[in-house]
Amino acid sequence: MNALQQLRGYGQSPWIDDLHRELITDGGLQRLIDDGVRGLTTNPAIFEKAIAQSNEYDDAIRDLVEQGDSTPEVYRTLTVEDVQHAADLFRPLYDQSGGEDGFVSYEVSPKLATDAEGTYAEAQELWKRIDRPNVMIKIPATQEGLSAIRQLTRDGINTNVTLIFGLPRYEAVARAYITGLTERAGRGGSVAGIASVASFFLSRIDMLIDPKLEALEKDGDARAGRLKGKVAVASAKVAYQVYKELFGTPEFKELALKGAKPQRLLWASVAVKNPDYEADKYIEPLIGPDTVNTMPPETLETYRQEGTPSATLERDLDESHQVLTELEALGISIDDATQQLETEGAEKFVKPFESLMETLDEAKDEAATQV
Repeated sequence: MNALQQLRGYGQSPWIDDLHRELITDGGLQRLIDDGVRGLTTNPAIFEKAIAQSNEYDDAIRDLVEQGDSTPEVYRTLTVEDVQHAADLFRPLYDQSGGEDGFVSYEVSPKLATDAEGTYAEAQELWKRIDRPNVMIKIPATQEGLSAIRQLTRDGINTNVTLIFGLPRYEAVARAYITGLTERAGRGGSVAGIASVASFFLSRIDMLIDPKLEALEKDGDARAGRLKGKVAVASAKVAYQVYKELFGTPEFKELALKGAKPQRLLWASVAVKNPDYEADKYIEPLIGPDTVNTMPPETLETYRQEGTPSATLERDLDESHQVLTELEALGISIDDATQQLETEGAEKFVKPFESLMETLDEAKDEAATQV
């Protein structure tokens, strides 16, 4: 039994953060499923790399151009087809797990991050178009996204709430999900079978906070050095305690009796960006029940071969609270930092999306000259 399969013994589901056509057609995704991968996430940057930096889609693009599709429609057709095929491969796992795992996520346009109505409308359209029960529509956890999360949950649509960095925003996301379930139940709708994850991003937190701590350490504050590299994991551990509290309330227990599932925490952005850190820095300390860890291919393969899972998520909780307390005492606002990360994160997905649109425009022009 490899490390990915062992994670299930501790209640955690390993997912992969990757999708491209060859992964489906050459049997690679099925092999990953057989190896213990239990779900898949995507984002605009992944699709940009898949489509713009390979020739896997050249023939499909040419066919779509010949039938007169617009650039946005070419993008949508290519990516929706990939998501549908991936969801079909995961469908047996979805059925066997009772709808706990086997999900594939597809994100609304990153340009809608601050458009609540646009996010809601596009998510509805994508849900109908993809037409798979084991798909999650990814919604950014912006202030505007909160109302879309509530409405989509009320409509019975699975969501993956992405770009969560801070504890206040995480709590707001979880409450939006619970409110959506409550509204649905109040209207007589079934809450059974609705699934959601809250994607809490990790490595970017340390990448932003560590330089601030290093600067304070250079100025002679020894406390700062002790906190370096600890803030993201501490935040995640505290978030899990918030999760247990919110989904352990009488309000949610009443919904659970009607078949409602908790919105699981998903650890995202787990590839280390500091070469001084171990590859499993955002995996090994965060293993616990009802959680997901979505890993890019390299991180997943390293962990599959070298990981040593154990129940770690609720260890050292006092230290985690202390880390966040000391950070504030040093004059570093974790809330300000995570709001900055949310804003930057939304912008970072817009750039590859726009780059991909430009690439598809060029491909259309080239194909048109060959028709």
